[in-house]
Amino acid sequence: MSKAKNIFGLLAEKPWEKGQIESDNKHEGQTLSLSKYKVGLRTIMAVSIVLFSLFIVAYSDRMLVSDWKNMPEPWLLWLNTGILILSSIVFYLTENYSKKDLYERTKNGLYFIGFLAYAFLIGQLIVWYQLMSTGYYATTNVANAFFYLFTTLHGLHLIGGIYFWGKTTAKFLKKNNDKKDINHQIEICGTYWHFLLAVWIVLFGLMLSS
Repeated sequence: MSKAKNIFGLLAEKPWEKGQIESDNKHEGQTLSLSKYKVGLRTIMAVSIVLFSLFIVAYSDRMLVSDWKNMPEPWLLWLNTGILILSSIVFYLTENYSKKDLYERTKNGLYFIGFLAYAFLIGQLIVWYQLMSTGYYATTNVANAFFYLFTTLHGLHLIGGIYFWGKTTAKFLKKNNDKKDINHQIEICGTYWHFLLAVWIVLFGLMLSS
C-alpha cells in the first residue's frame, strides 16, 4: 500500500513549483525505495510469470484434444519437489542467520542450498532418463513435449538462480564486503528461490491433475 502511495505521490508532484524543485535537487536520483537488485528481480519474475502463464494456458487448452495421452508420474518427481521445498526453507533460515551476523551458520546454509539445487537438477535429469528409457519421448505425444518443455524452462531458471547464488556466496566468503549489501543480496536470492518453488508447485500440480 505504501508503495502505491509513493507511485501516486510521484504522479501528483508539481516539478515547476519552487519547493518541489528544491526537493528534487536534494535526492540522489532515486524515485522509489527499490535497489537495482530488487528492480532486476521483479523484472525477471514478471517476465517469467507471463511466459509460464502463456504455456499453462496452451497446456490447458491442448489437453482437451482427443489425442492427449497422460504421462506416468515417476516417484522421483515427488522427491525432487521435496528437495526444492527443503531448499526454500533452508534459504529462509539462512536469510535470518545472515541478518543476525551468524557467519558459520550462514556459510553452511549457503553451501547446503547449492547442494540441494544441484541435487534437484540431477534428479530431474534422472527422471528424463527414466521416461525416455521407457519410450516417453518428446515427439511421442503432445503431453510428453509439454512435460519436457516445462521442466526445461524451470531448470534454466534454476541454473540462473545458481549463478547468482554462486556470486553471492563468493562475496559473502570474502568477508571484506559491506555486510548490509551481502545480506540484501542473500535476501534477493532467497526471494527468487521461493518464486521458483511456487512456479514448480503450480507446474507439478497442473501435470498431476492432467
